[in-house]
Amino acid sequence: MSETHLLPTALAAGETPKDVLAAQIRTQGFACDKPQRATRDAKQSRPDHDVWVLKCENATYRISRYPDLAAKVELVR
Repeated sequence: MSETHLLPTALAAGETPKDVLAAQIRTQGFACDKPQRATRDAKQSRPDHDVWVLKCENATYRISRYPDLAAKVELVR
């Protein structure tokens, strides 16, 4: 799966995966100051289940995303 599987509308509007993921986890109550990069974890991702590592200035998160559900967010450090 490509990054466009993440959120096609947002990416088409010029947002990057790090910005889309940061916005999503903020709506779920997590702090993400100045998102720096988002890397898709190909080993843990499956069809209809993307796993990303999001590096923010204040923390690093592992984000598991299923379509139409809230993301599962784990603090990595």
